[in-house]
Amino acid sequence: MLWYAWVFLVIALLAAVLGFGGIAAASAGIAKICFIVFLVLFLISFVAGRRTIV
Repeated sequence: MLWYAWVFLVIALLAAVLGFGGIAAASAGIAKICFIVFLVLFLISFVAGRRTIV
């Protein structure tokens, strides 16, 4: 998931440099959503991994 966030961020940066504003905004939005999903899944797995069965 983090890989997709990086890919869309690079696409957004390249589109912004080349002057494609709509594509840059859309790619940045997708990258932001992918990163947030990554953070949520990471935190869930971190908390689940720290649990101990007593």
